[in-house]
Amino acid sequence: MMIKAVLFDVDGTLVDSVDLHAQAWVDAFKEIGHDISFDQVRNQIGKGGDQLMPVFLSPEELEEKGQALEKRRGDIFREGYLPRVHAFPKAAELLKRVDKAGLRAALASSAKEAELTALKRIIGIEDARLDAETSSSDAERSKPFPDIFEAALAQLPGVSPDETIVVGDTPYDAEAAAKAGIRTIGLLRGGFLEEALRNAGCIAIYRDPAHLLAEYEASPLGAGGMPD
Repeated sequence: MMIKAVLFDVDGTLVDSVDLHAQAWVDAFKEIGHDISFDQVRNQIGKGGDQLMPVFLSPEELEEKGQALEKRRGDIFREGYLPRVHAFPKAAELLKRVDKAGLRAALASSAKEAELTALKRIIGIEDARLDAETSSSDAERSKPFPDIFEAALAQLPGVSPDETIVVGDTPYDAEAAAKAGIRTIGLLRGGFLEEALRNAGCIAIYRDPAHLLAEYEASPLGAGGMPD
């Protein structure tokens, strides 16, 4: 099956932000009396707050404090950590290579809309021609549910899941994509082990955007189709 579109996760895939997101959650949890370790939270990054918070909060706490906690986490990240985020090398060039190849390129992010705007600026693609993009407001449930990828695909009429590939960095990306009928290329810079990405269903693994760009022609993207 020929590929027509590529959906890019953003955090941990195109920008180096995963550790900063984890620390923002640690800080926010601490403010409500939960001393949760960085490593515990780090392992959950890739999920949205709706899926991450239930790992650490009781149903009663989630009901009482969840909405305020997620908002506070966002404020902490934007005020203290977003200025420290940087793009991975060749992230913008990879997006341009996909466009040059005639494939439709989309950002499928669970970030808040304002965060996504800032991240596009950091990557250097704020003026780039993108065929679609999603933010948290486009999905009822975050990864590992498929909503965000289904929302991105809905913005690409004429493209089916089996003509699409996701580029992501977490097992949650691969699990969500699989539920939408889409295959995933995994990148290692998000911090998850290659084994975890393969076990979640990734069909190919690269270190980072620069590595995928360097191997583009031999990758599932450059091959003009995906393996059976």
